[in-house]
Amino acid sequence: MVQIPKPEYARRRKALMEQMVPNSIAILPAAAVAIRNRDVEHVYRQDSDFQYLSGFPEPESVIALIPGREHGEYVLFCRERDPERELWDGLRAGQDGAIERFGADDAFPITDIDDILPGLIEGRERVYTAMGSNPEFDRRLMEWINTIRAKARLGAQPPNEFVALDHLLHDMRLYKSAAEVKVMREAAAISARAHVRAMQAARPGLHEYSLEAELDYEFRRGGARMPAYGSIVAAGRNACILHYQENNAALKNGDLVLIDAGCEIDCYASDITRTFPVGGRFSPEQRAIYELVLAAQEAAFAEIAPGKHWNQAHEATVRVITEGLVRLGLLEGSVDALIEADAHREFYMHRAGHWLGMDVHDVGEYKVGGEWRVLEPGMALTVEPGIYISPSNTRVAKKWRGIGVRIEDDVVVTRQGCEILTSGVPKSVEQVEALMAEGRAQ
Repeated sequence: MVQIPKPEYARRRKALMEQMVPNSIAILPAAAVAIRNRDVEHVYRQDSDFQYLSGFPEPESVIALIPGREHGEYVLFCRERDPERELWDGLRAGQDGAIERFGADDAFPITDIDDILPGLIEGRERVYTAMGSNPEFDRRLMEWINTIRAKARLGAQPPNEFVALDHLLHDMRLYKSAAEVKVMREAAAISARAHVRAMQAARPGLHEYSLEAELDYEFRRGGARMPAYGSIVAAGRNACILHYQENNAALKNGDLVLIDAGCEIDCYASDITRTFPVGGRFSPEQRAIYELVLAAQEAAFAEIAPGKHWNQAHEATVRVITEGLVRLGLLEGSVDALIEADAHREFYMHRAGHWLGMDVHDVGEYKVGGEWRVLEPGMALTVEPGIYISPSNTRVAKKWRGIGVRIEDDVVVTRQGCEILTSGVPKSVEQVEALMAEGRAQ
């Protein structure tokens, strides 16, 4: 299984600390355990920022980065080894493992944090922390600060500034290294196989959850522990619900199925959408909408390259889709005037994509100084135009109503343009129909 190599975590910590002011400290907690119901927990997934800096997979942990600290700049608080709890819950790294396997310079039991961390904070001018994202940890941090303030008469020096860590860390996460792209390629390849499997399994009379099961099987078979987000399997009119989640309707002959699903590997997401006919062949209206969305996506790819700004790909999709809707009679008027009036939003109401990485909607600013961000090599994003014609839209002919199509791929900006990570799933009408015919023949 492809993973981020351990030395990369050390490089990330070093790069972050180089951006911190002298005599400062950065403090970041692990994700909390989430309760599913009563005493049953959700499968644990590490906080993305914490994972990015440490690769440490356990809960009840806190990172402290202290540039220039004589006894080591990377301090990790984590759970102690506990044979009895490990019998129930699995092995823990402990303090020795935190140092030997995860590169910490110093490691302390999490139960000792109230005694040790205030001493590490004391005398620092600035504290970098993820303020507001974890209210319980914010409260504990203020307790530690107040512990220092209470000793001010004895010469203790509380910090003068608190700065959001997000700005520095999320800008770093926006640029993917070669190792990160390699992991994202692996996640994309597994997800592509899952989409192909689901497409070939589709039959009238099955249910949306039947295809979701095919996706989950291929994710786990490929080594992915979990989906990157809740899979969308939307048949018929359900495809016009952007974040449809029920996944329980029957598949009917003549309907389209929209699947938006992807797995994650080593906390890196993939995100693919494909739309295909349950019966194996597109109707003329379905084909017309599908090919329009596909043309919009191709136009977007042409606008993704270094030096082009974030919004150019979206603008390209808007123009292609508006022109196509006019050509099909779903919109009327001058294309430029319709674009100016955002007329496309009746049918295409979302953006053409989003940043992609450790979060499926990844961190990073889309505008800098009020201007759209200029694309640079290493940035990863999705390209996902769509057209959704509401079943209740009486303004259009009945033959169009209830058609929902989205096509989504993951790309990384390269020096020459962009690399499409998810090209393992067929997209043209002919390819999709041939793939589904092949599935029926098996």
